[in-house]
Amino acid sequence: MSLKNYITFSKEVLEAKRVGAPIVALESTIISHGMPYPQNVKMAKQVEQIIREQDAIPATIALMDGKIKVGLSEEELEKLAMEDGVTKVSRRDLPVVLARGNTGATTVAATMICANLAGIEVFVTGGIGGVHRGAEETMDISADLQELAKTNVAVVCAGAKSILDIGLTLEYLETYGVPVIGYQTDDFPAFYTQKSGFGVDVNVESAEEAARMLRTKWDLGLQGGVVVGNPVPETFEMEQHVVDGIIEDALSEARDQGITGKETTPFLLSRLKDISKGETLKTNIALVENNARVGGQLAVALNNGLGSLER
Repeated sequence: MSLKNYITFSKEVLEAKRVGAPIVALESTIISHGMPYPQNVKMAKQVEQIIREQDAIPATIALMDGKIKVGLSEEELEKLAMEDGVTKVSRRDLPVVLARGNTGATTVAATMICANLAGIEVFVTGGIGGVHRGAEETMDISADLQELAKTNVAVVCAGAKSILDIGLTLEYLETYGVPVIGYQTDDFPAFYTQKSGFGVDVNVESAEEAARMLRTKWDLGLQGGVVVGNPVPETFEMEQHVVDGIIEDALSEARDQGITGKETTPFLLSRLKDISKGETLKTNIALVENNARVGGQLAVALNNGLGSLER
């Protein structure tokens, strides 16, 4: 069975591929596991519209009926947002969920894989996974980092999720040769806040400048992705000491309840929303929308051939 038997494209994405229009991949875990209904559907539709406004085509990715769906209809978005028991899919889960025909929402790692299979170079998300706090004992390290080391997709994000050990996450990325680009910033973003206190490898001022670096990397045969850290807009930024306090409370609850592994992140994000009385959700939506603008612009710049060695 060939690869095409596992992938289906929405009409909009199929037409974009036919005419060579820029496409931006979007994950689906943020819909099924990251936000409550109906905010998750509203956010997903708004993010897609923002990408269209940048003259690019959105492709939200999920697993349904034994297929990798690249681009979802409104009905499919609703199903993903409301259905109970949607599987959170990373690299190891892809073949199982596809073979069984279950509904699966793609994480950063799985979305990168699917985007690469579909020929999409830019992926927009909220924040990447990374090295969890206390990983020296638990070895809890997100599969996102290994995927970034091997899969040729640029990931536009508001940095790494604040619940992680950001310093160790950046060390891991450096070890595996993953460039960390700061979009109009010298400081790596920390999801809910603009700054983490850790630097980036290079600061770019425009999508065109980032596109030249990406195209050069891949033209040289340097395999792997790139992290494009795009800070949350200042008006939606939370205060660092407030975020730290909420995270410590949520981490303590997770330990008390014995929550580990891939269930940790959704639990913590849900508790952060509850403890902050919804403030983290507002920030989360704002940063995803901001990433969609930059991701759309980056996809357009790449599609225009910036930086190619074949110029």
